[in-house]
Amino acid sequence: MCNSSLLSLQKNLLPAIGFISFLFIIGPVWGEGGIKTATDLTLTVSSRPEIKLGLSQSVVVPFLQGTGPLTADNNIKAVLTAEVSPISLNVLTNVTWTPIAFFQLAAGCKAGSGWNVNLFSSDIYGIGINRRSDDGAGKISGSAFEGCYWGANIGGALQGDVAALFPGDWNHLVFRTYHEINYRGFSSASDEESWVFENDFGENRNGCNYYGNYLIGYQMPLFLNMAGLMAEMTAYLYDTPNRTAWGDELGFWVFSALANCTVTEWFGTALIVQCRTRRNYDDENRFYQDRILDTSNPIGLEFYRVAVLMHFKIR
Repeated sequence: MCNSSLLSLQKNLLPAIGFISFLFIIGPVWGEGGIKTATDLTLTVSSRPEIKLGLSQSVVVPFLQGTGPLTADNNIKAVLTAEVSPISLNVLTNVTWTPIAFFQLAAGCKAGSGWNVNLFSSDIYGIGINRRSDDGAGKISGSAFEGCYWGANIGGALQGDVAALFPGDWNHLVFRTYHEINYRGFSSASDEESWVFENDFGENRNGCNYYGNYLIGYQMPLFLNMAGLMAEMTAYLYDTPNRTAWGDELGFWVFSALANCTVTEWFGTALIVQCRTRRNYDDENRFYQDRILDTSNPIGLEFYRVAVLMHFKIR
């Protein structure tokens, strides 16, 4: 299982990394023709026990540009990112094609691994298998770098700005909706085993998933340059026996209120306040596949986290 997963990882990652590397190479060569490159550092901290540092190199290549407002900014953008947190280490690639102002196509892949730590007498899991323990509860098992997490995705976005129809500095009411199908896998897990990555619910399976988000925001020519609301939804598309009993097909929603500030030309920060849906069970203490959904009140809403994202433009 491990070898086949690693071969699939190689087949998915190498073409994307090769294409992005090609763009990075031609960027300096064609730089005078409109190609733009940037190096950025991001730091995310939150009210949960989590912190993540990311270093990204991006290149934007003009592609099929026209002279009209719908095609003047047509481009292909490629981003290569390395991430590190106290429990994981990842590399991500993403390519976004904008063929027209209001539509984008995106594809990407990710690979990483992790380790588990104990903080303030609580275990925080970077990666591992989630199994049913002898007492009927779930138990995470796994050692540092025991396996490789990997994923690939393809999706599309629709977006718009009221200021495109009614120009003005105060008319930037923007919206964006993005939808993707992705595959996620853990090389040390079989298709029948559940696993955890970066301290999530531990209900992942090797297979396909759906992710979508909806954003509406208002951009302003101020220090506080954007305020908005966002809703995100994740659903598992693979089949698991008796999954309706614990509500596995219901998916998860995360709702966010966000504010973005541009402090200087080289530094910006965003504040995000989030809540999320949760499933209500008759008994919370059993392994998740043994729980029974409370059909009279299956879904609840709970506070998730407050997060601060800091963005540094290196060059």
